[in-house]
Amino acid sequence: MKRPILIHPDPRLKKVCAPVSDVSDELRALADDMLETMYHAPGIGLAAPQVGVMDRLLVMDCVKEENETPRPMVLINPEIVASSDERNVYEEGCLSIPEQFAEVTRPKLVDVRWMDLDGNEQQETFDGLWATCVQHEIDHLNGKLFIDYLGPMKRQMITRRMQKLKREKARA
Repeated sequence: MKRPILIHPDPRLKKVCAPVSDVSDELRALADDMLETMYHAPGIGLAAPQVGVMDRLLVMDCVKEENETPRPMVLINPEIVASSDERNVYEEGCLSIPEQFAEVTRPKLVDVRWMDLDGNEQQETFDGLWATCVQHEIDHLNGKLFIDYLGPMKRQMITRRMQKLKREKARA
């Protein structure tokens, strides 16, 4: 089931999420809903707080080529255990901040540990777009948005645009 995506500014997007204690059928259903919502948007990542759920859960799939097999991933309680000194700059966007983009510098490689939907611990090194995406989504779980990396003027400008968008949607 597709879920509505919260639009910035929303206080839930600035809160630190609670760790998931066990993998339940409700959590699996949430993960399915989040993947459906992310693909429909369309996006490459989505964190639980973006759909109003304050749990440490994210989904992502950075496969963008038509002929490549999708790789949907569900990460529960993800944590970055190591990151490279080498940096990458990507123009980032966010489903909670529609049609706004800015360059953000992050570590090029990150080692991430998480629990999968079977309750098993996983660990993987992510590179390039995958590394940027997983860091962006983990930031959401910590109440941080990509615009928090920008200067105050640009951040305020984007926030004002989002307030205007929310007013227009409310009137529609």
